[in-house]
Amino acid sequence: MATTGAAHSIPRKEIQIPEWEQHSVVKHEDPTGQRVDAPVKSGGLRARLDAVFPPHRRYVGLSRKVFLIALLAAVLALLALIIGLAAGLSGGSKHSKKNLPLPGNTDSHTGDLTYYQPGLGACGITSDSTDSIVSVSHIIFDAAGSSSSQGGNSNNNPLCGQMLRASRYDEEAGADRSVDLKVVDRCTGCEPGDLDTSLGVFTRLAAEASGRVDVTWAWLQPVATGS
Repeated sequence: MATTGAAHSIPRKEIQIPEWEQHSVVKHEDPTGQRVDAPVKSGGLRARLDAVFPPHRRYVGLSRKVFLIALLAAVLALLALIIGLAAGLSGGSKHSKKNLPLPGNTDSHTGDLTYYQPGLGACGITSDSTDSIVSVSHIIFDAAGSSSSQGGNSNNNPLCGQMLRASRYDEEAGADRSVDLKVVDRCTGCEPGDLDTSLGVFTRLAAEASGRVDVTWAWLQPVATGS
């Protein structure tokens, strides 16, 4: 049988490779003997990233690189917030009831002494600037029992009417000073060891111009406090 002089050639089929895959191709021969490009699957980190976030796409209007940087920054900010909240909650443990200067113990406590203009206090007692009264920290006031800030009646707080003795060394007078004070109020800006008193009391312990001085104080009698 006669044959033609040339064999029919088989047309080469071109395979389009996306730009982001061109770095992962190899050459091989197809059944006709033609060498063609074929993508090679990679199990590396870059390949996994490309599978989740294809580089040719845009994310909320941003390129992949800018989007991933913004995403990383958001994750780090969230992590910092979580750590900050955890630290704050952990720090709050220092105000646990056993560490507070509540009545019932005989320890001496230290803090800042300041003065304010008294009026109708949290205990329902009206006082003026000459009375020997004191406002104790909201932290120990609320820990002791009923408080309006907790939906109760602060007039019934067991600290109301209780006595404490405040003392300090007056540098100007060169002598120790002390005064007995009655609890009539709750100081929202005071730390557990701080006391806020009338101007008349403050000037018995320090010069008015001082404004804020250190003080040592202790309860004069044990007081039963709520749970």
